[in-house]
Amino acid sequence: MNGRTKQMTYTALATALICVLGPFTIQIPISPVPISLTIFAIYIAVYALGMKRGVVATALYILLGLIGVPVFSGFTGGAGKLLGPTGGYIIGYLFTAAISGWFIDRFEEKKLLYIPGMVLGTLVCYLFGTAWLAKTAGMGFLAALYAGVIPFIPADAVKILCAYLTGPRLRNALRRL
Repeated sequence: MNGRTKQMTYTALATALICVLGPFTIQIPISPVPISLTIFAIYIAVYALGMKRGVVATALYILLGLIGVPVFSGFTGGAGKLLGPTGGYIIGYLFTAAISGWFIDRFEEKKLLYIPGMVLGTLVCYLFGTAWLAKTAGMGFLAALYAGVIPFIPADAVKILCAYLTGPRLRNALRRL
């Protein structure tokens, strides 16, 4: 398999990983935003592929959901999901992929810097999501922050740690192929 075909295949597989993990959620009673594995899959995609192809895989995931493929949380899809309360988080995934991937690509020899990169990417996602949640749900920014971010910090910290521990091994394994 030539290099271009190999990279396209990896990008398609990363998109599939995000699509497979994204729908699985845990709904929490205090928020319209569920806990999902989407952001974890995005971290793994950027570890495996780097920033550019990780962003492409994330964009493909969003486009598949936009056209109605049930890849978003709770096995949903369609434009209504992007226009609903969680749409800002979904768009924020692009920034998560770009920022996390930039840190992973840029600081390959300083792996400890991957963590602040994933944290920063997640914070930007939180910002987009919180602003959109506040607008669509008719709540103040602080209320949206308490509903759409604060309850998710522990789970997202675990996802970052898991990605940090598994991502470099995956990246190295793919480079050997």
